[in-house]
Amino acid sequence: MYKTEIRGPLVLGDKTYGRISQDITAPIDRRAPVWWKAAMAVSLLAATFGVIAMYVTVRYGIGTWNVNNSVAWGWEIINFVWWIGIGHAGTAFSIFLLILRQKWRTSINRAAEAMTVFAVMCAAIYPAIHMGRVWLAFYIFPYPNTRGPLWVNFNSPLFWDFIAISAYLLISASFWYFGMVPDFATIRDKTTSKFKKAIYGFFAFGWTGSSKEWLRYEALSYVLGGIAAVLVVSVHSIVSTDFASSVIPGWHATLFPPYFVVGAIFSGFAMVMTLMIIIRKAYSFQDYITDSHLNAIAKILIFVSLIMGTAYGTEVFMSWYSGNEYEMFTFFKNRITGDYSFQFWAMVTCNAIIPQLFWFKKVRKNLTIAFIISLIINVGMWYERFNIVVTSLAKDYLPSSWTTYSPTWVEIGLYIGTLGIFGIGVLFFFKFIPMIAISEVKGVLNAGKTVHKQH
Repeated sequence: MYKTEIRGPLVLGDKTYGRISQDITAPIDRRAPVWWKAAMAVSLLAATFGVIAMYVTVRYGIGTWNVNNSVAWGWEIINFVWWIGIGHAGTAFSIFLLILRQKWRTSINRAAEAMTVFAVMCAAIYPAIHMGRVWLAFYIFPYPNTRGPLWVNFNSPLFWDFIAISAYLLISASFWYFGMVPDFATIRDKTTSKFKKAIYGFFAFGWTGSSKEWLRYEALSYVLGGIAAVLVVSVHSIVSTDFASSVIPGWHATLFPPYFVVGAIFSGFAMVMTLMIIIRKAYSFQDYITDSHLNAIAKILIFVSLIMGTAYGTEVFMSWYSGNEYEMFTFFKNRITGDYSFQFWAMVTCNAIIPQLFWFKKVRKNLTIAFIISLIINVGMWYERFNIVVTSLAKDYLPSSWTTYSPTWVEIGLYIGTLGIFGIGVLFFFKFIPMIAISEVKGVLNAGKTVHKQH
């Protein structure tokens, strides 16, 4: 239970219901600011670069990448898992806090859910394009067909990834969209533009705000939340099983499913903090995204960072304790020391050491430092995926197959392209959709008012 007497009000200022609607919908009615146009231009350039890289990949084949028989995926699976991880925490943030009835989620959940949808869309690009023949991607769809006894290979990790991504994208997009229906109705009723009234009215599904509609709406939220809560855990567990089902040194571990799930939540919560600070600063939403909200996210990051540090230590300890010379070589000669020591220690520093600065209240209150730390965490989580993929594959059981790996401009272009696609999606979200759930903020307004009057 959120005690406003201790942690402060959820909404600052003497807000009314009408003022809340006016403040949150104001960016939709105004012209796009200069910084938004500049950011959109950069995102479009990045996305264009990505499209060129995709064209080269499809036109000339995967030989344009620097992958080889040992490191077969390279940057593609690194970035796939990284995007899936970022996408997980958005729904995890919203769902788990909804089920636990944490009212402080109301100002943050909408942006977190949007981030999930765009990140999973970026992740879905990689398995399709890695097939080489993208036009045959429908072969992994589990649907009745006329191709005779030709069915999908249920033992294929590629098929597992497709099922995981499609199910998670469907439930995440549904949960995000249905949560916006009351707010679309608010814009429909408030706007004077006939065009906007028609568009937002169409997406509002004829919402009137009756008691029956609200009862069904809340019931549906909990049903979708319950389904999504299971998917949050199962989907990244499936992604981790892509690795753990092998016998490659450094991969064959039962630690991987919880390790991947916690890591996904860690990177996603860091991205949530990044977006929240941008929204708060760019749109002057200090009354809705308060210091208490960012303080709560920072405390969660501290807790998850400790879990990540424990997981890193457990991996190293088990490789030593097992006495397996291949495991010991991977961790002690190829990660802690050796060719990839920089990536290993960058991972440990960014994920297990730097987030501990959030123990200090001054750091949690300094938005600039908090913003930088949130970016550092996502850099560290990228290095984590790099360590898992490359260090285990580059030097495996056979010294004759040892190799080095570095990406080509095509692989870098694909990654930059997904960053651009993510940026375009987020910027359109900023401009055309209420960034904060209007109806949910109104639901917690009274608690904030009570404390305000007491003080």
